[in-house]
Amino acid sequence: MSNTIPNHVGIIIDGNRRWAKQRNLPSFEGHKKGYENVGVIARHAFERGVKILSIYAFSTENWKRSKEEVSYLMNLLKLMFSRDTDKLVEDGIRLKVSGSRDKLDQDLLDLIDTSQYKTKDGTKGILNICFNYGGHQEIIEAVKKIINSRASAETVTEDLIKSYLYTADLPDPDFIIRTSGEQRLSGFLTWQSVYSELYFPSKHWPEFSDKDFDGALEEFNQRQRRFGGN
Repeated sequence: MSNTIPNHVGIIIDGNRRWAKQRNLPSFEGHKKGYENVGVIARHAFERGVKILSIYAFSTENWKRSKEEVSYLMNLLKLMFSRDTDKLVEDGIRLKVSGSRDKLDQDLLDLIDTSQYKTKDGTKGILNICFNYGGHQEIIEAVKKIINSRASAETVTEDLIKSYLYTADLPDPDFIIRTSGEQRLSGFLTWQSVYSELYFPSKHWPEFSDKDFDGALEEFNQRQRRFGGN
């Protein structure tokens, strides 16, 4: 069996609320624990040799949740961008935020821009936070930009469309993990995931450990990636 480390890993961090409910805790506690675990798993992933880690942190559909929960999640993201940026700089990790800027308040947008700028020279890995992200929305925005560029139909190719996606500067994910047992992508990297290997562990995200991540890498190494060629 090979011992290949996927270059780009995507994680759909699912199960924060279920983890909290099982422990008779408010959902906010699950989100807090989940936020803390992003740092734990990200550090471990980069130590193992992963070059890009994409985290599905907040989808365009998550706005449908209660105002209280959405507000809490926004504040968690603000905390991450304000508190963790210096550590990312120290570790040589570049932060990228992929998603729509619609509906985000100016304070949060400023924090995002500042964090991305401060970490732009990081060369040891890329932490891509998919925030206010939806795969359909990403493709719609790309198509609008192509139309506005007045590109002719003959020039529209896969490469052209990719160049207008949020992740234009990133390779497609090799491996996508969704915790908590749900077996769907829910709009995560819709265009980019067509040949990604998928893995659906049953553990909720707050309890997904570095050993569980290592187990996921072992599973990745058991797959035969064919890309439709054979």
